[in-house]
Amino acid sequence: MPFNIVVLLKRVPDTESKITLREGAVVTEGLNFVLDPYGEYGLEKALQLVEQHGGKVTAVLFGSADAKETIRKALAVGADEAVHISDPALEGGDAAATAKVLAAALKKIPFDMIWAGKQAVDEDNAQVALRVAELLDLPHVNSVIEFNLEADGKAARCVREVDGERDVMTTTLPAIFTAQQGLGELRYPSLKGIMGAKKKPITDWDAAALGVAAATVGAAGAKIQQTKLEPPPARPPGKIIPGDAQTAAQELARLLHEEAKVI
Repeated sequence: MPFNIVVLLKRVPDTESKITLREGAVVTEGLNFVLDPYGEYGLEKALQLVEQHGGKVTAVLFGSADAKETIRKALAVGADEAVHISDPALEGGDAAATAKVLAAALKKIPFDMIWAGKQAVDEDNAQVALRVAELLDLPHVNSVIEFNLEADGKAARCVREVDGERDVMTTTLPAIFTAQQGLGELRYPSLKGIMGAKKKPITDWDAAALGVAAATVGAAGAKIQQTKLEPPPARPPGKIIPGDAQTAAQELARLLHEEAKVI
């Protein structure tokens, strides 16, 4: 049974990048941007399912106009086509506004299931995919580490990780799933895949194409306003406690009690 699978992806700064701030905002000049790592696990699972059962994988990325090269990585590893949502009117939104944009896009794309990352490593909201599920009235399972289709292809059994424990959940399809690290072994784009990605279609949609009112999305539709960002306070230098083990242990206990006030 072939499946049409949509994968929601996000363009984020490479986790190895050094993040700096200027006037309360992240300095993007010189940053290396990549696909969100958790979203890549969702993409990998989608590709595996299509390889096993047939069908098509469509990558959807909502981001700035310069995100094309990031999208092409998804095409290079095997996605069949992509949708790039970009419009200045849609920028500056929070998780709620972003979910509205993605839900509007998904109404235009046939799908049997949707995959996304459990959270994006830049803002760590872990909200967008679940909000999309609510807007589309779809069941959802988050933080999936194991996924198996039922024999009839109309339901799926998922194992999810929660606070060190494991839940087993079964849901009917269509549904939205968010991927956790460990769901599968990520593949890397081959030279053939990179060259082939240049020929795969990328559809561009703006607010007008999605039929969303500018007043309900982007900064205008955000429920949360971010005023500025600040780096975490610098850590005080560590202390080396001299003396033998008994003397050092006594001094450490005193410092923890009187200075750190944690005991």
